[in-house]
Amino acid sequence: MQMMQQTADLSAYLGADEVIDHHHPVVREVAARLACGVADSYEYARVAFEYVRDTVPHSQDSGDPRVTWRASDVLTLGTGICYAKSHALAALLRAEDIPAALCYQKFDVVHGLVAVRFNGAWHRQDPRGNKPGVDAQFSLDGERLAFTPDPASNEMDYPVLYAAPHPVVLDALKAAPDRPYLWQTLPAAL
Repeated sequence: MQMMQQTADLSAYLGADEVIDHHHPVVREVAARLACGVADSYEYARVAFEYVRDTVPHSQDSGDPRVTWRASDVLTLGTGICYAKSHALAALLRAEDIPAALCYQKFDVVHGLVAVRFNGAWHRQDPRGNKPGVDAQFSLDGERLAFTPDPASNEMDYPVLYAAPHPVVLDALKAAPDRPYLWQTLPAAL
């Protein structure tokens, strides 16, 4: 799949905002802890991916009713759905000056993931969290995502790499008082 940056300005994929708040003390502390002892940015990116994938439970899998959307809240509260976990991973990557984009797939609902930039190319990663039937792995050599769209079922990969969360996604997260409500209002398309 050919991916397209929403903006040609690569610095946009290093920026902080209210969602990917990588200057927040919690994000900085987690990033510093993860960076301690790693050899290079590739290893850091893998460690950050595995941290979000494995230590922040997907709230639907764990039954946690809380809705998080800001990266620092995801890391503080230790919960989030795919979008929120992607925001946390993007913040941890950007905290260490690794360009990170948000990207999406369409199934029955929109699924969120991250693209990381190495060697002049974007590589999608899915920190959703593994469970039976889902085995996402960090990879710069071929994708190992949680889900593969089936075009015959009207599923697809959206090609745009966003510097900030898509407004449809962010609006759904911010409007939800809890995860059961969010589950009824997840966007079906961008």
